[in-house]
Amino acid sequence: MIAEFLLPDLGEGLPEAEIVQWHVAEGDTVTLNQTIAEVETAKAIVEIPSPYAGTVQGLHAAAGDVVEVGSPLVSFAVEGADAGTPAPASSEPTSAPAAVSPAAVSPAAAAEGRAVEEVVDAPVEVPADDIAARATPNLVGYGAAPTSGTRPRRRARGAGTVTLDTDRAVREAAPHDVVRTGPIDLPLERPRSTPPVRKFAKDHGIDLVLVAAAHPGEMVTRAHVEEYAARIAPPSTAATQAPTRAESRSDTSSEGSVVPSGSAVRASDPRVTRTPIRGVRKHTAAAMVQSAFTAPHATTFLTLDVTATTELLASLKTDRALDGHKIGLLAIVAKAVCLALGRTPALNARWDEAAGEIVEHHYVNLGIAAATDRGLVVPVIPDADALALVDLADAIAELAATARAGRTAPAAMTGGTFSITNVGVFGVDAGTPILNPGEAGILAVGALRRTPWEHHGEIALRDVLTLSLSFDHRLVDGAEAARFLTDVAGVMREPGRAMLLR
Repeated sequence: MIAEFLLPDLGEGLPEAEIVQWHVAEGDTVTLNQTIAEVETAKAIVEIPSPYAGTVQGLHAAAGDVVEVGSPLVSFAVEGADAGTPAPASSEPTSAPAAVSPAAVSPAAAAEGRAVEEVVDAPVEVPADDIAARATPNLVGYGAAPTSGTRPRRRARGAGTVTLDTDRAVREAAPHDVVRTGPIDLPLERPRSTPPVRKFAKDHGIDLVLVAAAHPGEMVTRAHVEEYAARIAPPSTAATQAPTRAESRSDTSSEGSVVPSGSAVRASDPRVTRTPIRGVRKHTAAAMVQSAFTAPHATTFLTLDVTATTELLASLKTDRALDGHKIGLLAIVAKAVCLALGRTPALNARWDEAAGEIVEHHYVNLGIAAATDRGLVVPVIPDADALALVDLADAIAELAATARAGRTAPAAMTGGTFSITNVGVFGVDAGTPILNPGEAGILAVGALRRTPWEHHGEIALRDVLTLSLSFDHRLVDGAEAARFLTDVAGVMREPGRAMLLR
């Protein structure tokens, strides 16, 4: 029989993924759980295993195409129900939902192009064997296979984690700084507005989520959309108009050849190059906007002499007991941050607007920015405060290597409580990093420089760097930020002071 495999939810409610490459072709024979494709989400590159053993009958997308979750991905020719189809849990009759006829959908919903949603009104008794025969095998690693024929009520298409379609002004105005690509803490429901307003926004390429971010708790009106459109209007609309969703899937060059989605596309004007917005860059821009609209940012700086730390690191390199461990400056900073957060818990908290609470964490899930070919991502080291220096250094090294290879799992980039970005590796002395949504602080580590510095009443060449701390001023006041930064600096000036902090 022919079995159609739909793109599953790859984690965290991401609505779509881009096909990076296929590992199979039509006519190939595959085994259960054999890797058939690599897809890229807004967070990571994920390998898709085959849910069937059989023959590839057809591929429904090409490399570079963006496929929505639930859309057909590949068809298999399988032999009966034994080729990967789960056995029924019971022979007793179970319930299956009845589907609503397309005619029952309101004209307004049809006008907006929303898909017909199935609604469970009254369960219909059908044999479990029939359900099992129609069931799609569970994709390994993405949740337990269903054991009942009764399906839960489906959520409306507007509900769930929101992924923003950012426009040109957001892409150009958003600071190019580190931000975790984890899920953004946005309302589950789409912004409140009327159908005419939604249509007006769609016709003008405006994402209502971005408009609503400037008017929290309000119903979005046409005036709000017009105000936003006027604010982001480019000098020349004809020359700089952002590509539409249809254009982003594939574009045609002046020679008429189709350019794969995801690559840079040269427009008819040779001075302009268009690149579809997706993946990490799209998610980063969305998170930047959300962070900037919700958290009042403030940044404080401290330049300090870290010669004692560099001397400690030099001595550790000659310690044979540490062979195979690479302990660097970032590991010392991470350890100092974990110790300092224990003394300033406000920087290890989050502002829960919906609950009207400040949530203080009694653990440190430390995000470490990593530069990759796909952009900046921030994988998280869970319970970093419980790790010894050597273990922390090993975790940072493994995290960076995995991120550069593009293999960081989506779950590894969520749940952070504080982040560090090492801008010094790019030769930058200081900066004003943007907070990751849901976090109260982020520390930027500047370049290490050999600098003339006052030392014991004389001028000497010393190892000097600058720390930049950005914080959410709703949660942290200036005195707390200064105390935290001083604690971090104290450990780096004199590593032995770590013995005094708890």
